[in-house]
Amino acid sequence: MSTVPAEAVGPLMRGVAVLRALSDADGRLSLGELVRATGLARSTVDRVTATLARMGQLRLDGPTATLAPRLMELANAYLGALRLPALLGPYAVQLAEELDESVSLAVPDGDGIRFVHQSTRRRAMSLTFRIGDLLPAERTAPGPLFAAHWTARQWQDWRELRAADPAGAGFPAVPPGEGAADGFERRAAAARAAGWAVDDQLIEPGLIAVAVPVRDPAGTLVCAVSAVSHTSRHSAASLRAAVLPRLRETAAAMEAELRREHTPAPAPPRALAAWTSASKQELGAEFVESLARGLTVLTAFGEGRAELSLSAVAEATGLARATARRALITLDHLGLVAAHGRAFRLTPRVLSLGCPPLSRTTLSDIAAPHLAALARTLHDSASLAVLDGDAIQYTARVATTRIMSVNITPGTRLPAYAASMGRVLLADLTAGERAARLGRTRLRALTPRTVTSPAALAAVLDAVAAQGYALVDEELEEGLRSIAVPVRGPGGRVVAAVNVAMHTTRRTVAECVAEVLPVLRGAASAIEADLGVVGRFCDVPLS
Repeated sequence: MSTVPAEAVGPLMRGVAVLRALSDADGRLSLGELVRATGLARSTVDRVTATLARMGQLRLDGPTATLAPRLMELANAYLGALRLPALLGPYAVQLAEELDESVSLAVPDGDGIRFVHQSTRRRAMSLTFRIGDLLPAERTAPGPLFAAHWTARQWQDWRELRAADPAGAGFPAVPPGEGAADGFERRAAAARAAGWAVDDQLIEPGLIAVAVPVRDPAGTLVCAVSAVSHTSRHSAASLRAAVLPRLRETAAAMEAELRREHTPAPAPPRALAAWTSASKQELGAEFVESLARGLTVLTAFGEGRAELSLSAVAEATGLARATARRALITLDHLGLVAAHGRAFRLTPRVLSLGCPPLSRTTLSDIAAPHLAALARTLHDSASLAVLDGDAIQYTARVATTRIMSVNITPGTRLPAYAASMGRVLLADLTAGERAARLGRTRLRALTPRTVTSPAALAAVLDAVAAQGYALVDEELEEGLRSIAVPVRGPGGRVVAAVNVAMHTTRRTVAECVAEVLPVLRGAASAIEADLGVVGRFCDVPLS
């Protein structure tokens, strides 16, 4: 790395080192492991992690630090500014469905390629790369397409880097491997002539891919779209024959999309300087204000704000120009921003700050800490469930330690019509969907209180939809009372439900509504906020 600029912000550099170490370790390390991974003093690690926890970017569970969903705001700033996932992602999704193969979008990043979109087919042998993963250019299909346009200096840098690290230890997302660099210049020249490139098991045995370039209206290569398969389904030659025509058609459609006029409305700036100052006053020495302010500079960028001047960054963040300038100098040194004249842009390296592990976060992962907080507050079991056919399936749960408690575990299935979470989920369906599901369901009386009349149940579900919650009182099991609220995805549809269940002796129905419901809604809102951050550019599995 080049010499550290005299005006660089040391705490910001140390904070970025901690985030990268956590990202390389799949999002979780003990504080002792962070000390060893970063070479920082334990007291420094403690202050950095306390600051990041205050910002909501990681969680501290005893001696363990875990990346938190809100950290994805940094990746979202880059992906929003890039615009390629939003504009071209739907074409990749459609192609993946047509080919029944995984499809990726990748951009160049120094001597490697970095994924910015994944449409993955779920099967026993499937693609495991994540958005933000960095791969060595010579071991990928997109790599030769990008290298075909390298300058002599870029080629020299690549040779020096590979000589220093022949096994690719600097690319933690892929298994170590040697020999792929041999003939890479020849492959790059061939890719430039042919307009496509192949990866024939260079990443690991069995994995094959074909990629084609995508250019912007000026003719600049901005990304590559690739189809990825396994040798159990194709050889490299048969994959190329099967997918290359459709890949080229999709790339042409993507380029046409880029030629259309798009004028995204910039999101309102988030002036966070006052918040960092207040946090410093509250927490004192445990809060590293210069680290927090430096990271907020990254969030000044985004959709409609791809390129910003120093003044624009200062205005968007509420920071003084001198503070913003030092942060930008530091981020430039770290490779997270790049200067273009008097303006700055985010680089793909921003995705190294937690995006790969967080891009594979499930809804259950997102909900778990909020369910734990809910259970601690109310001293009753809290659960998350999704609709699966005519039943609900529990996907996350935090139980209490009471002698008498509700004995349910993740994976448990219950009839949707008689469960509070099931009624919340059914209530959000269209009239046709609801009628079809209930038409297949035998409404059995599980207790003397269970609603079994289709007309009465329809009225109950209408009431649930209107009031925004469901309360089931001894209909599923005698002595069991539960209350549930919906969890909505970024599009506004209900994707899951969260509930609190208890014995009827714990609270009356009125107390459930007055005391439990507000806390339950707060937990659902927190889950929705995290889901919105993670799910902006990533598909979040519901289970």
